[in-house]
Amino acid sequence: MQPARSLTLTDAVFVGLGSMIGAGVFAVFAPAAAAAGSALLVSLVVAGVVACCNALSSAWLAARYPQSGGTYVYGRERLGRVWGDLAGWAFVLGKTASCAAMALTVGTYAGFPTTGAVAAIVALTVLNLTGVRKSALATRVIVVVVLLVLGTTAITAATAREAVQPAEFLPAGILPAAALLFFAFAGYARIATLGEEVREPERTIPRAVVISLAITLVVYAVVAVVALRALGSDLASSTLADVSPALAPVLRVAACLAALGSLLSLQLGVSRTALAMARDRRLPGPLADLRVAEVCTGLAAVALVLSVDVTRAIVFSSFCVLLYYAIANASAWTLGKRIVPAVGLIGCLVLAGAVLWQL
Repeated sequence: MQPARSLTLTDAVFVGLGSMIGAGVFAVFAPAAAAAGSALLVSLVVAGVVACCNALSSAWLAARYPQSGGTYVYGRERLGRVWGDLAGWAFVLGKTASCAAMALTVGTYAGFPTTGAVAAIVALTVLNLTGVRKSALATRVIVVVVLLVLGTTAITAATAREAVQPAEFLPAGILPAAALLFFAFAGYARIATLGEEVREPERTIPRAVVISLAITLVVYAVVAVVALRALGSDLASSTLADVSPALAPVLRVAACLAALGSLLSLQLGVSRTALAMARDRRLPGPLADLRVAEVCTGLAAVALVLSVDVTRAIVFSSFCVLLYYAIANASAWTLGKRIVPAVGLIGCLVLAGAVLWQL
């Protein structure tokens, strides 16, 4: 089975939002706060700047090469086969680890870490097999619900007057925290990897990347300020459900939904990159069938769920994805762009170095 162009601009934006918001808000704020304390906000800006550069580079490349595969295709076409292969493997390995992290997040918030994680992967693999339009519709519903819950939580926490111990400002942790937070911003890659399923990809992909990233930046900034104000130094050892005890049950449900949305988008992206690599005989030939690629992606994610924890999965994913985007920026440089790809490339390499010690 081969992909069909059925996704609109709105669908593509929600695919990006579903991936980014699910990962960032509920999975990485606590470990990032443990590293940087109140400097979390600085780390968020650093991660956001690098993500913006990567987003623009990816958008320019996606408009030129509207195909499934993302930077695997861009690196191959602009830099050569070796760089394309490296990008493809970095994406497949890193994002399969992300799938495991998001599935474990679902299981943890649901109260059944391993069993819930495996069940989530199996259920979403079956959903993906029914067609990308249904997957995009499910992602849209999840994102709307999560944004409503986060907005209500922010208003509730912002009106609270309880005194908390302020988080210490830890400048040495800014770059490690930024590397972890970057994990949360990488969702726009899912839009580029759906290049063969988006209508008018030359126009739709760049616009969807910019819109989804801008919305996510605003959401993250608001949540970070509210969480630090409500929890202070306790944020490093807390979950977002602790921001508003009165809404904790609702937040746990929203966390499961957000992580499910992220997992759904991640599985879409990994399977499409595997499809592109199989077409070029960089992966086994049967993966050139989209259904086979989706099933194998699910099986690989289940294997990781059974062998790693959430933090290690996030760290490994961040490292791989930073390398992936370093290649994307280098590819965009060859288009005649200069400042944005240069900043993105340097930023990716610096953050990859910052996270390397955690592997």
